[in-house]
Amino acid sequence: MKLRLHAYDLPLRHTFTISRESITSQPTLIVELEHGGQRGYGETTANKYYGYTIESMAQAIASAESEITAAAAILERDPALFWEQLAPNLKDNPFAQCALDQAAYDLWGKLRGQKVHAAWGLKTDKNPASNYTLGIDKIDVMVAKMQEFPDWPIYKIKLGTPRDIEIVRELRQHTTATFRVDANCGWTADQTIANAPLLKDLGVEFIEQPLPADKWDDYRRVCRESALPIIADESCIVESDVDKCAGLFHGINIKLVKCGGLTPARRMITRGRQLGLQIMVGCMTESTVGISAIAQLLPLLDYVDMDGAVLLGRDIADGAKVIRGICHYSAENGSGVTLLEEGKNPVG
Repeated sequence: MKLRLHAYDLPLRHTFTISRESITSQPTLIVELEHGGQRGYGETTANKYYGYTIESMAQAIASAESEITAAAAILERDPALFWEQLAPNLKDNPFAQCALDQAAYDLWGKLRGQKVHAAWGLKTDKNPASNYTLGIDKIDVMVAKMQEFPDWPIYKIKLGTPRDIEIVRELRQHTTATFRVDANCGWTADQTIANAPLLKDLGVEFIEQPLPADKWDDYRRVCRESALPIIADESCIVESDVDKCAGLFHGINIKLVKCGGLTPARRMITRGRQLGLQIMVGCMTESTVGISAIAQLLPLLDYVDMDGAVLLGRDIADGAKVIRGICHYSAENGSGVTLLEEGKNPVG
């Protein structure tokens, strides 16, 4: 089995602002695994908040190259076993682990001649629709961004400003779609409890991560007193966080990049269901490579945020496409990914 790495800087359609930062492009790393005449692709993104760079992720994967390329037979049998085999090498870098795991599943499905979700025995007839995300901006600009993509069934609105309720009120004047809001740790408990009934009246479905990730005691009160469901994001990173969220949140947003890929994400979904949590999977402004991996999990979810590739000014891959919130699967097997352009080698 051959390993290749491709680094890109994905330009965004617009400057994307959340409560803690603004970006105009997204650095991303694509892992390619070639075996048996097929190629599988996975993706991970650089992230300042979590401290992962393209260089650190590429070095982590490259340092395990001999173990990766020697594990083809394990991958062919079960990508979850492949994940376990490589876990000792990548346990300190789940972002890198995610890209390798996604590539393994894409390759596995292609070698089997099946789409990944079909190989798992999942049916796609009741898949949830994705939201389209509006980053923080001047209110008229946020309205204009929403109107660039009319007729989406759901919009996620990034908040964490002194004008949050005003933003949602104005956006409500221009659509009857469902809203979700995400404060990215930008509120206090009192603000969240006060904002929740106002937002509920404006057609908001839930609030995502209103407080900083470590405010566990405050989340207990917010979960009890909020007029809207509270969904964990920054507070639910890896598998061990799922149990911590029970009783403090109504649901969890799982990010493949943060938890280490499809393999741990499926375990988090199972555990979350056992605990009575609603299940969402979100994206990190990935290209179609990462979005196609998320698409395989859709039948298992209550909610999904998989608009990352739609936010880009230029994509680098073909695969699952999200059109007006609805996922259209690729005709290709695996996760359905085809890389459209070569990136630079990040390790030499």
